[in-house]
Amino acid sequence: MLDWQAIDTVLLDMDGTLLDLHFDSHFWLEFLPLRYAEFHQMDIEQARAWLHERIVREQGTLNWYCLDYWTRELQLPVTELKREVADRIAFRPYVKAFLQALKDQQLRSVIVTNAHQGSLTLKVEQTRLDQLVDRVICSHDLKAAKEEQLFWQRLQALEPFDPERTLLVDDSLAVLGSAREYGIRHLLSIRQPDSKGPRRTITEFMAIDHFDEVMPTR
Repeated sequence: MLDWQAIDTVLLDMDGTLLDLHFDSHFWLEFLPLRYAEFHQMDIEQARAWLHERIVREQGTLNWYCLDYWTRELQLPVTELKREVADRIAFRPYVKAFLQALKDQQLRSVIVTNAHQGSLTLKVEQTRLDQLVDRVICSHDLKAAKEEQLFWQRLQALEPFDPERTLLVDDSLAVLGSAREYGIRHLLSIRQPDSKGPRRTITEFMAIDHFDEVMPTR
């Protein structure tokens, strides 16, 4: 499925790729609306509908991912609230074995995430994910989301890579499209980023269910 002889660098998304997206889905779709409704004395379904409409407005921008932004907008301590459900943070299947195999094959592994630093810190505390890869880069530090060409330009200046010999694994089709536009040759998606969510049919990019399908060999 992948020509590992043609790959030197592996860029990895975090949420929905290495970690189960169920934590984030539960937080934003269930837990946060409940707390918002309690704080603002609203009906839960009204709160859910309002939050959904408000959050979707920022889709594809850094604000969409920024916990500081949502803390200001919603008047709720979003980072602290995430800690209340942190026990739901979990690896997707075969991730640890895949990351170890990358090391064994001397392939450079770099997490590139749109997650806000507050969320990233919480997940690193729970999983020690940063110890399993060579580097972790947050899009907020580059002041551009992965959906933007500016992100890839700034990433390459910070973490030099040959787009022709780079693999990006990401559950976001918009991000994969942006990476393809930038010239990254090897692109791989995830069919079921949320273990409790639907399994997607993906035709635009090569896709896997789990990492045991693409263990690196050279």
